[in-house]
Amino acid sequence: MRSSPAYPILLQPSGAAFTAGPGETLLAAAERAGIAMPSSCRNGSCRTCLRKVVEGKARHLVDWPGLSAEEKRDGYILPCVAVAESALVLAAP
Repeated sequence: MRSSPAYPILLQPSGAAFTAGPGETLLAAAERAGIAMPSSCRNGSCRTCLRKVVEGKARHLVDWPGLSAEEKRDGYILPCVAVAESALVLAAP
């Protein structure tokens, strides 16, 4: 049986990099790698961890993350409730 891939994640502008395993939130993966990302609520409502997807694809684990329709359309995610679906480049807002 083939295991799901771990995806490389790059944070801009810091250049910090880590991998995110299948089903692992981007925030949890960063913390596991010793990379501090701003966070607070960890449930997708406070927006402290807001990042923009510059390259790649991520999806939210909750249907109601605290983002406007425009922010979602513009590629913003909340890493505390988002997982990678490909390699990602994330930028600070």
